[in-house]
Amino acid sequence: MFRPSPTSNRRRRTAALALTAAGTLLAAGFQTGVGSAAPRDRDDAKIVATPRAGAAPAELSPAQRTALLKSATRTVGDTAKYLGLGAKEKLVVKDVTKDADGTTHTRYERTYAGLPVLGGDLVVHVKGARSTVSEATEAAIKVPTTSPKVTSGTAAGQALATARKAEAKSPAVEGAPRLVVWAGEARSVLAWESVVEGMQHDGTPSELHVVTDATSGKKLFDFEKVHTGSGTGQFSGPVPLGTTLVGSTYQLTDPDRAGHKTYDLNQGTSGTGTLFTDDNDVWGDGTTADRQTAGVDVAFGAAATWDYYKDVFGRNGIRNDGVAAYSRAHYGNAYVNAFWSDSCFCMTYGDGASNTHPLTSLDVAAHEMTHGVTSATAGLVYSGESGGLNEATSDIFAAAVEFKADLAADVPDYLVGEKIDIRGNGTPLRYMDKPSKDGASRDNWDSSLGSIDVHYSSGPANHFFYLLSEGSGTKTVNGVDYDSPTYDGVAVTGIGIENAEQIWYRALTTYMTSTTNYAAARTATLQAAADLFGAYSDTYLSVAAAWAGINVGDRIALGVNVAPIDDQTSGVGQEVSLQIDAYTTNSGAGLTYEATGLPDGLTISDTGLISGVPTAAGSSDVTLTVTDSTGATAPVSFVWRIAYIYANGTRVDIPDVGAAVESPVVITGQDGNASATTQVYVKIVHTYRGDLTVDLVGPNGTVYSLLNRSGGSADNVDQTFTVDASAQPVNGTWILRVRDVASIDVGYIERWQLTP
Repeated sequence: MFRPSPTSNRRRRTAALALTAAGTLLAAGFQTGVGSAAPRDRDDAKIVATPRAGAAPAELSPAQRTALLKSATRTVGDTAKYLGLGAKEKLVVKDVTKDADGTTHTRYERTYAGLPVLGGDLVVHVKGARSTVSEATEAAIKVPTTSPKVTSGTAAGQALATARKAEAKSPAVEGAPRLVVWAGEARSVLAWESVVEGMQHDGTPSELHVVTDATSGKKLFDFEKVHTGSGTGQFSGPVPLGTTLVGSTYQLTDPDRAGHKTYDLNQGTSGTGTLFTDDNDVWGDGTTADRQTAGVDVAFGAAATWDYYKDVFGRNGIRNDGVAAYSRAHYGNAYVNAFWSDSCFCMTYGDGASNTHPLTSLDVAAHEMTHGVTSATAGLVYSGESGGLNEATSDIFAAAVEFKADLAADVPDYLVGEKIDIRGNGTPLRYMDKPSKDGASRDNWDSSLGSIDVHYSSGPANHFFYLLSEGSGTKTVNGVDYDSPTYDGVAVTGIGIENAEQIWYRALTTYMTSTTNYAAARTATLQAAADLFGAYSDTYLSVAAAWAGINVGDRIALGVNVAPIDDQTSGVGQEVSLQIDAYTTNSGAGLTYEATGLPDGLTISDTGLISGVPTAAGSSDVTLTVTDSTGATAPVSFVWRIAYIYANGTRVDIPDVGAAVESPVVITGQDGNASATTQVYVKIVHTYRGDLTVDLVGPNGTVYSLLNRSGGSADNVDQTFTVDASAQPVNGTWILRVRDVASIDVGYIERWQLTP
């Protein structure tokens, strides 16, 4: 949609699929170390690289695609079992793609006890005998009951109230709300999903989805499904058109692109209107006085976008199924917008102010059609950070389509909507090199980004794409001057739009899911860059640098990099195994590992594995140094505590209605610890503003009150509590007991342990 400027903690599954080497590094969340190697020489020229052919999408015939879908559907049960899904969870195949090297990527939706799981989508990647998985949520999908306490009518009323608050016109709930499991946050919730139809405040049709807690009646989430953004066209100039002769009349039906049709809505707001026709196959005159002119721009935009996805990525239509969408011009009266709708699988364009400024330029057409591509692939939810990434994806490929079409009448640029003059002062709608120039968009990521309109939270991703394509600083591209800054003031070298678009497309279609945020988009694009150009190649490093340029993650330092290591706690007599994750950007260089301060009984191997059995309690300051064969080095430090008594609890969900949770663990004490003072560390993810009590119950029944939080905020609770172990036996079963006295699901225990 084109809008004018205005006046989680997650649990890894025990049966998770193995990661590839590159995937393991990315999943570890590397922070850059400081390498001692001399920096590589770089200049202002773009980094020139050729994508690896094997990672390109394979062009599949309809029969081949159907066969892949059928095969994936036949094995959904085995896949669910391999992923460690619960007995009530089922997978539903959404799509399958295949790379030229044979790697398959199967995208699944999920159900729980027969109910759709919103935010439960995932992608399984299979290459030979190795598999990886990209999940919208890694949390366990589980609800205590599938019987709602709140009626569907109450949920419908909540949805209507939400629509009215958003200034929707004539809102009405379409059909009955459906019962779902909402998995868009750190916990699963039984919920109602209501669809409210009507008109948005600017005249755009609305299909607002509202998710309501089926137990408390509280609104959990809402998102909008209608995404707004030879003839002579007003913007495209003289262009070829695909038309069909029926009898003695030509129709604006494109036979070369699955029969895409272009209609004249005649200022209506529903239906398809009238198919554009002509008696001599010469369409439009380049002015708004001729109604065909808008049809020419619309039809050409649809054709150019179809060709772009086909020629560049081998994608056969928006859904990759060879089926055409359709387009509608002349929507409404002086409607200043354009939009994509999944429900009609169509693009719609208004005529702008006074019905004389139609929003039918090439980048608008590509923008709207790309919303359909996003819906058919990652399905980025149109709200919060994922909504901003959804909008940015449409802007990114709008620019890419412009560059490929290379029209003299619409010179390719990194400006969005520069032809449609939506503000009436000749300025573009959005600027990719410095998004804040529009007065509302953000240049860089910050923690508040998800709370603003998706058309403005798209700014940092647009900025990332420009930096990745062209680099930072001042430059002129196709006669347009740009001056792109970076968040940290460090220069970024571009890799060219042809390579940048390859990386974003692969990340979108292969690794992103419905809930992908900016941090996850960084991971997805780095994995895509590793697939296409190699992990830690110059191109890969430029992707990381471009993200750092908008305040998402760090640059990857040249030389040795080591994943951060949390402080460790282990028990006396308990076996230890800690693998250090490190890599070097120096091609072919091997790594050596040294460690000082390791607790007694532990050693480090030449592969970076710390192992052994601690022999004495205490606290050690450990310094690990990793060096490559060129002499580049990186240190990392952490604290390692060895306890007489140690137990590490796993995630425990807290149920509804004030029920207690007890997480027992059997502890065997060590000699000499009968009078020890023991600390208890508890971490609780607390998602409800209510009362919460946490107790530790010893083997003899002694209760130690750890936490009595009254009216707490919705945050994480970390607490250390001291227990005099001489007051009771240490050996035996200890219980961590949590009680929610507010009678509502409050979250879960993430981790607990006993330490000296």
